Amino acid sequence: MTTGKSTATPSERLAEASAVCLIHYHEVGLKGRNRSHFEKILLKNLALRLASLNLAALNRGEERAASEVQRISGRLLVRFASLEEAFAAAPELADIPGVVRVSIGYRLRQDLGLVNARALELVARHEPFDSFKVAARRANTDFNINSMELNCLIGEALSNALPDKKVQMTNPDVCLHVEMIQGAAYVYADTQKGIGGLPLGSAGNVVCLLSTGIDSPVAAWRLMKRGAEVIGLHFSGRPETSGSSEYLVQRIAERLEPYGGLKKLVIVPFGSFQRQIAELVPPALRVIFYRRLMFATAELVAKRERAKALVTGESLGQVASQTLDNIRATDAVCTLPVFRPLIGSDKLEIIEQAQKIKTFVFSTETQEDCCTLFMPRNPETHARLAEVESIWAGLPVERWLAEIADGLEQGWESGD
Repeated sequence: MTTGKSTATPSERLAEASAVCLIHYHEVGLKGRNRSHFEKILLKNLALRLASLNLAALNRGEERAASEVQRISGRLLVRFASLEEAFAAAPELADIPGVVRVSIGYRLRQDLGLVNARALELVARHEPFDSFKVAARRANTDFNINSMELNCLIGEALSNALPDKKVQMTNPDVCLHVEMIQGAAYVYADTQKGIGGLPLGSAGNVVCLLSTGIDSPVAAWRLMKRGAEVIGLHFSGRPETSGSSEYLVQRIAERLEPYGGLKKLVIVPFGSFQRQIAELVPPALRVIFYRRLMFATAELVAKRERAKALVTGESLGQVASQTLDNIRATDAVCTLPVFRPLIGSDKLEIIEQAQKIKTFVFSTETQEDCCTLFMPRNPETHARLAEVESIWAGLPVERWLAEIADGLEQGWESGD
């Protein structure tokens, strides 16, 4: 059993540590017998993100082994060559769905002298500060000092080394965490908040109708956060408009790609089909029929991609097509479920989220798209399903879908 006493010199203590990020999760830990499955998916996603980072540049250009990811009790652990690498990687790891927070610090032997030396180093990084606290926890009895004693001993060592700082248990400037887990000590004083949710790849594929507007990128991101991988489907106004919306939607796709959940972007030149609908359908119902053909196209793509649901950025009552009656008239064309993760959100909430995921800047650029093409002056807000179905039955929908299928274009794919 470890005594907690150190025989190493101070310089030796500083060398006996590996820089780490501790990955904390929440929902994954509630999965019972399936927990191991979800942990493995999250571990794989962490490893893929780490492989994409140029951390070697932070190590003076020297060749280095890939950062190691492993499971420990209730956490995932990533080892790094240096603390600077750990701090550089932490924001990237925090942006991975399933990660609740990332703590940056050291993994040490269960040696109290070594813990105190690294604790002082990590706390000192926060200068200038006035107050601190120690939150120490012994998770296993393989260390003979209990949690309360650890708090007292480490707090005393820091107070002696930092006589001008005060211990403050409520809202301190710096909180030092020490965890004794499975034969090792973990020490950290910096934590970054993650996005939470479930690991990507744990919920299957979905097709998201992705425009250049503010809403649909946020809807796609929310499904990624729930573990779904997203195929973006963009309806361009070509050939009735330019392809400027396609450039912007690709920028949005590239911004969403680092979260790891956007698999590809499919482009549909849709303008000629809107023109035909505008010629055949009563003006007030045009938008309903545009959207029905879009949803039918989305199902076609979903079958190709083995996707299990469709996703839109609709919010109840936000525009004429998003009333309950019109949503019902649109959904009736689908056999797959249609998810609307923003249905109860107001515009300000959606804008705030778009700003956080950094798609807002692209969504506010001016461009030509299909959304304003052949729009009626007075769109129907309470479409009658029976009337819509009757008109739909007389349209050449199968021919349109065949032509759309032949004209699908791939605009972007993960890894390009």
